[in-house]
Amino acid sequence: MASCSTFNLSPSSKPTKPTKPLPHYFLKPLIHEPETETRTRIQTPYPKLIITGPSKLSGHVPISGSKNSALPILAATLCCSGTSKIHNVPNLFDTRTMASVLASLGAKVEVFNNEMLVNTDGVDSVEPNSDEIRKIRGGFFVIGPLVARFGEAVVALPGGCNIGTRPVDLYIRGLQALGAVVELRDGKVQAYAANGRGLVGGSFQLDYASVGATETLMMAACMADGTTVLSNVAREPEVVDLARFLNDSGASVEGAGSNQLVIKGKPLLHGSECVIAADRIEAGTFMLAAAITRSCISISPVVPSQMACLIQKLSAAGCKIRQYSHDTLEVSAVSRCGGENLQSFEVKTGPYPGFPTDLQPQIMALLTTCNGLSPVEESVFDKRMGHVSELLKLGAKIQVCASTALVFGKDNGSALSGSSLVANDIRGGMSLILAGLAAEGTTDISGVAHIDRGYENLDMKLHSLGADVKRLMPLAS
Repeated sequence: MASCSTFNLSPSSKPTKPTKPLPHYFLKPLIHEPETETRTRIQTPYPKLIITGPSKLSGHVPISGSKNSALPILAATLCCSGTSKIHNVPNLFDTRTMASVLASLGAKVEVFNNEMLVNTDGVDSVEPNSDEIRKIRGGFFVIGPLVARFGEAVVALPGGCNIGTRPVDLYIRGLQALGAVVELRDGKVQAYAANGRGLVGGSFQLDYASVGATETLMMAACMADGTTVLSNVAREPEVVDLARFLNDSGASVEGAGSNQLVIKGKPLLHGSECVIAADRIEAGTFMLAAAITRSCISISPVVPSQMACLIQKLSAAGCKIRQYSHDTLEVSAVSRCGGENLQSFEVKTGPYPGFPTDLQPQIMALLTTCNGLSPVEESVFDKRMGHVSELLKLGAKIQVCASTALVFGKDNGSALSGSSLVANDIRGGMSLILAGLAAEGTTDISGVAHIDRGYENLDMKLHSLGADVKRLMPLAS
């Protein structure tokens, strides 16, 4: 966060309300899956996944709603008066935490299965619960809507996975370009409208096409006085989803999906209804599960055009991918002749439509089972190679230099066999599960809470495809 200290920040002249305790009414209990043979309670301090491989998968898997779309859309309900109804919200730690963040501001949040009702008319604080904000990166999204609608915000610096430097300087400079005074004090970002009324339209060019900064500034600008032009913005489908929700709520956002947004501020937005799109990262993960186990499965719903980069890589490796309907794909890596194997390929992550960084760890697990040498370059997050040390425990052969890895395939020394592993982040943890599916013997993975932040009912879905996956649950104290 050192970069934030270089700004000329003025102390806020406005009082801020203290963080409130969470109300008891805000969240109705979620309906959880019943315990099955995949969930066993034993004497263990933390949940674990036990995978016995190698696995062969078959069947169909439904793809849940996108976490990366749900979080900013839930934050965007703060821009809207009245009630917003959000369908297909994945039941994940991160979405539940975002509900807690909204409730700590005074919003009323009700949850029914995968549906959330958010009424923001009772919001009476501009400072969300700091403990909740620090649990997830997405909690910081609320700073844009709060300053836009209420003229001020006090938001703790965000938490989330430790996958590298993710500074908030773009958020801060963008808000300043819209007429906010911003100060970083005591681990919190304090912002208020300099004119004492509200934000004003302006122009801002992002140094890097950050998804989070794009979404936060889009929400802030949609209620600013005048027109805002944001350049070099992120083009991810999740940005388009957020723009659609804001427009349905009365905003005027043009250019979503391109590298420039033109936003005409409106004084008032209203609640609306939306359906969270399918999670393209979960879809890609299951496509890689089929590939690494040399299996054939189908997935839906999915937007094939959003998967183009992964489809190209898997097809080049030797997988067969068929589109059965507008939202259904079949992925097959079944060997036609006993001796065939998938071939290596090169991967470099980048902003959409480039190869997604959120699939880099999983595709690296696949590459350990292919023939040949595969260079993998991570250009988005500077610490997204943490999973390599765990893959090495399984027998993978990988050399890392800074943010580039060279993966040695099956014919160059990688031979996966079961081991005890620790997941340290969402996607890195998922790469360990995929490797465990392909490994000989038993793999046990702790740190499952990280993985659960990004995948709804993961072990149950894998079990339905035929994987031998069990969740060991700790005994209640």
